[in-house]
Amino acid sequence: MGKLIIDTHSHLWLKQDTEIDGKRILSLQNGRSIFLDEEVQMLPPFMIDGRNTAEVFLSNMDYAQVAGAVVVQEVIDGCQNDYLANVQQRYPNRFFCMGMAWNQDEAKSVISMGLKGIAFPGHRMKQPLIQLMPVFKLMEEEGLVLSMCLSENERQIGEMREVIQECPKLRVAIGHFGMVTTPAFRSQVMLAREGKNVMIESGGITWLFHREFYPYPSAIRAIREAAEWVGMDRLMWGSDYPRTITAITYRMSYDFVSKSKELSDTDKALFLGENARLFYGFHNLPELPYIKNMSE
Repeated sequence: MGKLIIDTHSHLWLKQDTEIDGKRILSLQNGRSIFLDEEVQMLPPFMIDGRNTAEVFLSNMDYAQVAGAVVVQEVIDGCQNDYLANVQQRYPNRFFCMGMAWNQDEAKSVISMGLKGIAFPGHRMKQPLIQLMPVFKLMEEEGLVLSMCLSENERQIGEMREVIQECPKLRVAIGHFGMVTTPAFRSQVMLAREGKNVMIESGGITWLFHREFYPYPSAIRAIREAAEWVGMDRLMWGSDYPRTITAITYRMSYDFVSKSKELSDTDKALFLGENARLFYGFHNLPELPYIKNMSE
């Protein structure tokens, strides 16, 4: 393929075992989980033990020629700080792992564990983002990256704008491509204009356009539209692995971009890897050869 590929939105866990608003989330077998009291296919069915590990992900990454990945967290998976700190230590050149924290003491613990950022599923938060300003300022001082997924309406836009203005050196990645299929899309993307360290990553874009399905022509149009608003140098690819690969393969989560005739080679290189390399500081990434499928 000849292009650097970096995934800026993925998840890992050893086991899901938590509750949200009194509803259960629990790993089962054969890729299934109890999710908010309903049994769903959380993982591909060949992941039979419920473990979503770095080693399985690395196998997928090597096959799909994805050199590096940012691992974020979501409350629906439970806190995975201990496991991700271990992953970061074992695979420092392949992963950029983020912790979960809700106050300064927890943020300091994340820093001491060697994690590289903190991920906030803001779309699931009930308290105002502004209450976390001391955490954001600590992250800015320590050079951590903030991953933030926002609500599908406008309620958090003003607060996020204030965070960006109050912490101008804080690197911020807005997730889920600004909730591209909702009315909040433009407002979220335009946050990249509020500061030079703000990026938009596309984790979950195939999920948001899942009714249209591959090759996601509306997603391509949305990428072009966002680039017109803030520039292609502010946009990054993300897969939302592993949940999205219950419907498509991992390679398909980006090759609808690499095969598109509506984006230039320069745009593809920036979006699929070069922007992420600079923003997250990846280095010493492997060059991964294409391995021919037996069926080809």
